[in-house]
Amino acid sequence: MNPTQDSRVHSFHIPVLGLAFSIDTPIRVARYGISSVISLVDDILIEQMRKHYCAMHGETFTPISAKDDDYRARRITEYLNLVQRIVQSQMEKLKASMFEVGSDIVKYFEMLPDRSPLKALYSVMAHTRDQGSMVRIQEKLRTRIVAGAIDVNIMTKLNKSNFGPEGIELHGEYSDALAALRGFAKSNLNSSVVLSAGLNPRLYGYLGEWKEFFPDKQGKLQKRIVLKVSDHRSAFIQGKFLAKKGIWISEYRIESGLNCGGHAFATDGLLLGPILEEFKSKKQDLVTELYGLYCGALRERGLDSPQTPFPVLITVQGGIGTASEDGFLRRYFHVDGTGWGSPFLLVPEATNLDDETRQRLANAQQHDFYLSDSSPLGIPFNNLRGSASEHRIRRRIEAGKPGSPCTKKYLVSNTEFTERPICTASRQYQTLKIKQLESLNLAPVELKEKIDAVTLKACLCEDLAATASITCPPHEKELSPAVAVCPGPNLAFFSKICSLEEMVGHIYGRTQLLSSLDRPNVFINEVRLYADYLKNEINKKLDSFTAKEQKYFSEFKSNMLEGIAYYKSIVPKLSEEAELYRKRMHEELLQLEQELLELMIPAVRA
Repeated sequence: MNPTQDSRVHSFHIPVLGLAFSIDTPIRVARYGISSVISLVDDILIEQMRKHYCAMHGETFTPISAKDDDYRARRITEYLNLVQRIVQSQMEKLKASMFEVGSDIVKYFEMLPDRSPLKALYSVMAHTRDQGSMVRIQEKLRTRIVAGAIDVNIMTKLNKSNFGPEGIELHGEYSDALAALRGFAKSNLNSSVVLSAGLNPRLYGYLGEWKEFFPDKQGKLQKRIVLKVSDHRSAFIQGKFLAKKGIWISEYRIESGLNCGGHAFATDGLLLGPILEEFKSKKQDLVTELYGLYCGALRERGLDSPQTPFPVLITVQGGIGTASEDGFLRRYFHVDGTGWGSPFLLVPEATNLDDETRQRLANAQQHDFYLSDSSPLGIPFNNLRGSASEHRIRRRIEAGKPGSPCTKKYLVSNTEFTERPICTASRQYQTLKIKQLESLNLAPVELKEKIDAVTLKACLCEDLAATASITCPPHEKELSPAVAVCPGPNLAFFSKICSLEEMVGHIYGRTQLLSSLDRPNVFINEVRLYADYLKNEINKKLDSFTAKEQKYFSEFKSNMLEGIAYYKSIVPKLSEEAELYRKRMHEELLQLEQELLELMIPAVRA
């Protein structure tokens, strides 16, 4: 039911958005051929959404209790199968609908990119006057309608162990990431799992236990692997690791390190343009080497290997804001598609977000989007000032009860005070940590700084899922929701809550949704984010600068300067942009370059 890679009708996809924002996006957009990604982190939320949509579509809901065997995987399987059934039903209705203004089938074809052969055939139909010919073309169009992919995401490093009712640690296959993979593998979906956050040998080894990721009797892959990567080196290492196990990577999804939503990874100052250039120049070598390893691994398993490599897509996401930027990335770097994430938070038809938070995002200015230390994982996290989650954290501090109750425990990782890991955003951890800090006889200013760093951690498990409790009210909710949202900084340039058609039209250049036409190029925005990040990180370390940190920051700066030089070289190739635009971009690069040249890396203290 879901398309293979070759059948996708749109050149963009909607990446995973937080825990809840894209949890039901396929139900909202897949019937229009738009692919999207569901997060598999939160099985409690997934079970809640299953109950909601069973009621909405008249299906019987049988709860899967946390006391049931393999409950996490089973919840995921049942929800994904439900989503697929709903989308299948939607597709049947869409295909049977009339070609008339306002119908879903017209909406499907109208939203296609203008360069699409299918769109061209639709245009021929729309201008055909002969009734018989029109009907024949309409029937042909109906047969070529495909749904967007219902893909899923697993954050590879979120793989905590789980415990049985008597407190006994369960076998490794019941850990969070492995159970999520099992839930996807057992589902009826013919789609992809997007693996993000780096190599996890335990999880990657577990892939080899599922026949669904190997070629079937027809030599096809029913379930595919997408790797979200930050650079070519990471792609090669992870691809090689998996190829040796007989697992093919169908897509490398390159994401800007800082110009993205959610958790941010600064990639040692390596910028997106040079990374894409390396993928472009080395793609064939990558595919050839991995193909050899892959075929060898299949033979060892007694499986037939494909005569030629399976298709390998290269896609890119993070900070794209205009149709010309989207087109340049696809044309110049030969990428097969692009990801548009945060802008879809302003599209009620596409994402699960409460009205108050959506309006707050629409009204937000550039300074309202910032890179925070609020994630319990200790990784920089994109945040929005003034969110309900921020207000709740402050209220708890003022009440003398910092930290959250920590009911879901997906991000537990700290064993500083306990044998079993706990979360740094939890009340338990923060109480213990504050008590420890207060015993150190620190100066008042230093003590406050350290306590503030502890108490600013947000309960992302609850708060990133809270919007679903508002838009799809659960049956039982003991706490009022406090929504956290993690948009990319590029959203600052969008300020209109819009329809799905408008956003898709913006991506394809048919409409214009930017709040200001004076927006800098995506590469300029990226360099500015990296420059600010570097300055902030250096300032954090001034009191305790080590030789290792000096080496890191020097390499970071050097990589950035090389990236700026590369960007200066491709400015003339932005042929779709006006001469004034290219001139301004070159001047902005020169200014950023000068800032970096003047940025001094401190000497190591004796």
